[in-house]
Amino acid sequence: MSDDNKLDQGGAPRQQTTDRDSTMTTAQGGPIADDQNSLKAGPRGPVLLEDHVMREKIFHFDHERIPERVVHARGYGIHGHFELTEAIPELSCADIFQRVGEKTPTFTRFSTVAGNKGSFDLARDVRGFATKFYTQEGNWDLVGNNIPIFFIQDAIKFPDLVHAVKPAPDRAFPQAQSAHDNFWDFISLSPEAVHMTVWQMSDRAIPRSFRFMEGFGVHTFRLINAEGESHYVKFHWKPRQGLQSVVWNEAVKINGADPDFHRRDMWDAIDAGDFPQWDLGIQVFDDAFADAFEFDILDATKIIPEEQVPVRLIGTLTLDANVDNFFAETEQVAFCTQNIVRGIDHTNDPLLQGRNFSYLDTQIKRLGGPNFTHIPINAPKCPVNHFQQDGHMAMHNPKGRANYEPNSWGEDGGPRENPEIGFASYPDQVQGTKQRVRSESFADHYSQARQFWISQTQTEQRHIAAGYTFELSKCEHAHIRLRMLSHLMNVHDDLAQAVAKGLGVTKMPEAAKPARAPITDLPASDALSILKNGPDSFAGRKLGIYVSDGADADLVAALEKAFTAQGALVAIVAPHITGAELSDGNLKPADQKIDGGPSVLFDAVALVFSEAEGERLAKDKPSKDFVSDAFAHAKFIGWTGAAQPLIKAAGVEAMDEGMIKLTADTVADFIGLCGKLRHWPREAALQA
Repeated sequence: MSDDNKLDQGGAPRQQTTDRDSTMTTAQGGPIADDQNSLKAGPRGPVLLEDHVMREKIFHFDHERIPERVVHARGYGIHGHFELTEAIPELSCADIFQRVGEKTPTFTRFSTVAGNKGSFDLARDVRGFATKFYTQEGNWDLVGNNIPIFFIQDAIKFPDLVHAVKPAPDRAFPQAQSAHDNFWDFISLSPEAVHMTVWQMSDRAIPRSFRFMEGFGVHTFRLINAEGESHYVKFHWKPRQGLQSVVWNEAVKINGADPDFHRRDMWDAIDAGDFPQWDLGIQVFDDAFADAFEFDILDATKIIPEEQVPVRLIGTLTLDANVDNFFAETEQVAFCTQNIVRGIDHTNDPLLQGRNFSYLDTQIKRLGGPNFTHIPINAPKCPVNHFQQDGHMAMHNPKGRANYEPNSWGEDGGPRENPEIGFASYPDQVQGTKQRVRSESFADHYSQARQFWISQTQTEQRHIAAGYTFELSKCEHAHIRLRMLSHLMNVHDDLAQAVAKGLGVTKMPEAAKPARAPITDLPASDALSILKNGPDSFAGRKLGIYVSDGADADLVAALEKAFTAQGALVAIVAPHITGAELSDGNLKPADQKIDGGPSVLFDAVALVFSEAEGERLAKDKPSKDFVSDAFAHAKFIGWTGAAQPLIKAAGVEAMDEGMIKLTADTVADFIGLCGKLRHWPREAALQA
């Protein structure tokens, strides 16, 4: 072969091989000789229809995209396993709950709800938390969220909710936002949603990471043991990494700096071997509790406080492997609430009942037909035997002549039912008149919203009020803002007054007439607060060290060593991406250039400069933003003396207890401060 033949017509080198195993082929397995040029009638002639290589390649490209999910379109999936730590045969005969120490493969997908696939990660939104357990008796999908309740009580309202929060049909915006008239018009006309909006306006809706948020099954399910005895259950995921969120101004800037912030964070953590873990907890209760509870256990807009029914931890989920291919796994994974196993059953929750229909219908639409379980990410890892056949993309069909049951073909007749280990629904007594009605027991819409509010710290309450103020300020129509205020007056007067003040409302509306009088003496629940359940550790968090030429090399090394030993990630930020030449004469490579690595990407920052560079950087706008944002977002800041000009130029008028001068002797003190994650007194002082 001449040298000329080793170039394509554009002059680029041809990547060729003589190895059969690395030879490019068509989808049918036929080796490809030339993947650079279409088959033509002469060098400048028309492309020939018979070019099956080109047609197959273009055909597949044309069909690469499948319909994105209507909700939860932007997601990120990770492989892992669930290890049982406490067997519960007295509660459930589910195989997954029988043997302590047994590991069950899992696939977990986190997501936002409202935005499309191309939206940003840190929208103010509910986060999906769905886990597929590949158990020995079939797949169990626990399809939940990072908030334990939902907006609506009956699934028939789900299309309205989603239509209201999605971009308006006439203008196709806003994207991945609820701060607009349509959403709040719907919410303010649907009192059942008020409780959920208090959670949505809290910091729960802007988590720092998927790794630092709780997960919930939302609905009440049943656990059924081998004797057929039933208990009610709610499922919880408790992060071992602790809870953490960002503040709103920070979220907005993160979305600009890195719209993939959450997925990058998860990828980097797992790639570094820092595998996140959650404990699976169950709240178990019986009919006596259900009958005595203040609210209906089938109402998905209500929680059961942990003080009334403690969460019992029975196993641990570990996420330890990134996907090999995002489309094949994360995009094609199909979760269905209907996917339960023997020992777990549904209840009559009307939202859950509707989801059981909707999810299956959605997967058939998205993945082309009923055989989506043949896709590897959805395929059970236990034996599968049935008479289902054919259909779009069928990969497996029954063997032999029998494709029906019953049949008389003996051993060749295929699988048979097994009453001993087969799934059996709980024989719940059902009786009633067919009617479209909402149970009176679902009528309290404000009591638990009030309970959530009083359970928050003052810092969290400020954030909730600010969340409502921002969102409602984006509503163009005053009557929608006032109508929402009328509902908040039934939640708590402090909340309503704070939002009214933020909106500039001087005359309060009449309080909305409640369907049922709120209970005003429900006790606070510490479990509902993020700040009361923080990790008190910097493990799994990220320190950004901003260095300049001539910076103290020993101090930089000490910071890296100490924070890494604590299980934290460390990133070097410098004026140039090549890095900075430190005091020892060595070049310290940078992970981020200052204008591409703002402080919003880190949980704490350190400023390590030389005297000469400190004066110069005080005139640099990205450097000033780095410090001013870190200060405004209540982050802990370590600094050397040479950084003082920059700190002053950034508008920091006085140092506070969240800022510490760095020396070899104070690195340990800095780590201790950073374990608190934020210096919240600073935020209160700035807003006073």
